[in-house]
Amino acid sequence: MKHSFDSLMQEFPMVAILRGVEKDEVVEHARVLIEAGFRLIEVPLNSPEPFDSIRLLQDTFGDDALIGAGTVLTMAQLTELVATGAGLMVSPHTDPELIKAAKVAGLYAMPGFFTASEAFAALHAGADAVKLFPAEALPTINVVKALGAVIPADTWLCPVGGVTPENVSDYLNVGARGFGLGSALYKKGQSVATTKANAQAFMMAWKAYKNNASDTVGGKV
Repeated sequence: MKHSFDSLMQEFPMVAILRGVEKDEVVEHARVLIEAGFRLIEVPLNSPEPFDSIRLLQDTFGDDALIGAGTVLTMAQLTELVATGAGLMVSPHTDPELIKAAKVAGLYAMPGFFTASEAFAALHAGADAVKLFPAEALPTINVVKALGAVIPADTWLCPVGGVTPENVSDYLNVGARGFGLGSALYKKGQSVATTKANAQAFMMAWKAYKNNASDTVGGKV
């Protein structure tokens, strides 16, 4: 991967989650995501033949995107992920030893958290980003605002779950810096055309937020 996690998130801070994708369709879905501007793509390990899909993505798009696995729970899964050549480990929970092992192996780590204690434990272990999961279980706007008051401002604080093009700006306005996108972007069995349309909708939402932010800074609002 030619670019760092930080640089890719600064460009477009959304991680595409292809949960349930089949290996014979994963490349085409990823292709339209990348064409829309996505540069971080994960295949959760509770998908069919996930490591085969990850290898395909890494072989096809490894120079253009950061490919990884989601729902990484064990050291054995991490070892198998490293063998694919992919560079991103995403987990639903805070396991400091797993985070440290991923960093030692040269991967970027994006663990899940649900409390401030878990967020700080993940950051202390070396996490590159922390994902608030499951975000839809919380009054998320208020929670993100509260967490943003204590978590270092340069942390990639990323709600995952319940994020849509319509509420992206609401989250960003209170301190979120990125997102993991699940069913609002990709659902098992959907067409490539639907994935493309969803991806473009999220990109438009990001551009609209950036444009509004620029106008505000420039005194136009």
